[in-house]
Amino acid sequence: MQHRTWNIPQLALLIPQWFNTRLQSLHFLGSAALTKSEAFLWLLAGMASFHAAYVTPAAGGWLLLTYLTLVQLTRLEPGRTSFLIGCLFGFSLVAPQLSFFFNIFSWAAVPLWIVLSFWFGLFLWLGCHMRRQFSAWAFVLTLPIVWLGLEYFRSELYYLRFSWLNAGFTMGLHLPGGLLQMFGVYGLGMMLMLLACLLSLLRREAMLVVTALAMLAFTASTRDWSLPSKIGKRVPVRSFAVAGVQLEFPTEGEVMRSLDQVLLKQPDAQLIMLSEYTFPGEVPEKVRAWCKTNHKYLVAGGKAPTANGDYYNTAFVIGPTGETVFQQAKQVPIQFFADGLPAEKQMLWESPWGRLGICICYDLSFSRVVDELVRQGAQGILVPTMDVMSWGEYQHQLHARVAPVRAMEHGVPIFRVASSGTSQLVDSKGRVLAAASIPGDGEILGGRMTIVSHGSLPFDRQFAPATSAATPLIGLLALTLRKRKSTEAVETRETCSS
Repeated sequence: MQHRTWNIPQLALLIPQWFNTRLQSLHFLGSAALTKSEAFLWLLAGMASFHAAYVTPAAGGWLLLTYLTLVQLTRLEPGRTSFLIGCLFGFSLVAPQLSFFFNIFSWAAVPLWIVLSFWFGLFLWLGCHMRRQFSAWAFVLTLPIVWLGLEYFRSELYYLRFSWLNAGFTMGLHLPGGLLQMFGVYGLGMMLMLLACLLSLLRREAMLVVTALAMLAFTASTRDWSLPSKIGKRVPVRSFAVAGVQLEFPTEGEVMRSLDQVLLKQPDAQLIMLSEYTFPGEVPEKVRAWCKTNHKYLVAGGKAPTANGDYYNTAFVIGPTGETVFQQAKQVPIQFFADGLPAEKQMLWESPWGRLGICICYDLSFSRVVDELVRQGAQGILVPTMDVMSWGEYQHQLHARVAPVRAMEHGVPIFRVASSGTSQLVDSKGRVLAAASIPGDGEILGGRMTIVSHGSLPFDRQFAPATSAATPLIGLLALTLRKRKSTEAVETRETCSS
């Protein structure tokens, strides 16, 4: 019996061929066009799992089914219909979760919901073209890139950017902290989309069983353990006592009485923080005198006027001498609000305890703002926040997800004081050590903030901006291949008819 021998170059060629053949056969199983009933059932499943993931903390892993729904919907015929279905699906996800937009913007909330839904329609439209024009392995590898590119762009880069509705702010809060530290909020979404793409290659029965098992595994996971870090061990440097008071548009007298209450309830507090827009201008002289009398540091929100009559939404740091020792303006003013000019620069406060960064309210929602502070060496972050009670309790609950996620991502503690909840003291692992209630007017919270030797950036920050640039190129390639195939088909028909 003659045995066939193989050399390494031959194997190097055969292994990719074998892998591609298997992927092609698997891809064929999931490439049949969706029927109307199948599409409707997937839409219902994806919508239900998304809202369950946000409303029920234990169901964060159910978000996988929403991502799998998006992948399955790429089996629709590419064109206007797929785009509209994607927009409709996005609207069913966005509008209920952001219903508080109506409290803030009234009927102007509807076009804002539509704008956010547009990105789902664009993703699905591109995905339908990619599924038909790319090979199986190319589709599996590029669809997560397109998802990341679109999500990063809509969350961070353009004027109407909004970042709250992503995988990091749902699953990230219930998975081991090391995952967010490793992948980041956007990288976690990309990995979830990659998993959904791989699941879609299986036969329907196997796909549903494996998806259910994965969702159960995500649900059963716990943040009590973390993955080994390759970024370097963060060493606690020192701790200091902090305290905050929830006050919404207070008078100067109310501020003074609340500060006196802090001395009674948190006498050891070395740094006291008030919310964004505590004062209509700079910090009043009476408050400065209180800091000097009681030898306390105070962080409070106010307005720094400009020469042309405008202002910067600013966090002022008043020292024990009563003087302003540091101030930082808001980096990302809220769109459509009178929220001042964007800050011209970001700097760190060289505090007596370490290097502290300041994000003002909405700033914390954007990774690019926090990333810059961490690059400069921030060892902790202070966040004076304005959450108006009339915006609704659910808005406060969604906003309260941001601080723990950022602390887990960057590995730095965060002290956030809001006007009407939810104020939080969060350690460098994302654990909430102290919190105040909603609305909690005049409520005081305190504890010890332990700063670390350094923070770090998750891996997605290295490539997420590049994917936003690559996404239109991938889409252009898919459309070019479609046009070429259409031209070849027309030429073939003409040849056959002649």
